[in-house]
Amino acid sequence: MCATCGCGDGSAVITLAGHEPERHAHDHDHDHNHDGDHDHHDDGHTHTETITLEQKVLEKNDLLAEQNRQWLAGRGILALNVTSSPGAGKTTLLERTIRELKDDRPVAVIEGDQETLLDAERIRSAGARAVQVNTGAGCHLDADMVRRALQALDPEPASLLFIENVGNLVCPALFDLGEQSKVVVISVTEGADKPLKYPHMFAAAGLVIINKTDLLRYVDFDLEKCCSYARSVNPNVNILPLSATTGEGVQDWYDWIASQVSGSANTDMSRRSVDKTNAPE
Repeated sequence: MCATCGCGDGSAVITLAGHEPERHAHDHDHDHNHDGDHDHHDDGHTHTETITLEQKVLEKNDLLAEQNRQWLAGRGILALNVTSSPGAGKTTLLERTIRELKDDRPVAVIEGDQETLLDAERIRSAGARAVQVNTGAGCHLDADMVRRALQALDPEPASLLFIENVGNLVCPALFDLGEQSKVVVISVTEGADKPLKYPHMFAAAGLVIINKTDLLRYVDFDLEKCCSYARSVNPNVNILPLSATTGEGVQDWYDWIASQVSGSANTDMSRRSVDKTNAPE
């Protein structure tokens, strides 16, 4: 179980689309020897222990995330961590993106869901290689899950990798996966105040996509106010309104991806010798 949020049952299922699932132990760093500073109180609460475990989980995750990041950079792979609430349309956006970009650059996807292989199969049908990570009771992906997914997927050098996180705007904000940037997708069918309700996620985002703009005429959604709220928690965030269904505004999304590819190439120019080994061990 995750010490940070209490989710998870200790395992995740990694499935390459079209293959049988494989179960792996989910190795969160649980210190059962309790060598931390416990501060037990008469009321049964162990506040200091909880904080210590959370710090250990996040420290281990950050170490693995940095290893993922270095491996991805060595192969020239741009990795984007795509987050949202359930139903915001991120899978639909990725399907369109794959169909329209796959001829220019290899695209691979790590799909995160609690159960089912449905989204991975949708991604594969759109034309990209995909691996499904089923987290069970877990509400987010972590760097270790992504590391094992990379082992199964082994994306091509110089490819575009989307990590579609579990639908949740809370815990994914805390867990670095080794991505270059977090992309938050919300839709106009949600409240315009989402950035204020989930400030940690929006503060961590490099890009906010406001999806389903084709429905603006039918819903009570203040686009200008939503943008203002997002910038109140993240003044430098990029915001792109678009419709993944109609295609309106998606070219701005593709242009943003191209800018990230270019920025990644410049940043890692000194490390551009491609690592031909398999995914991180």
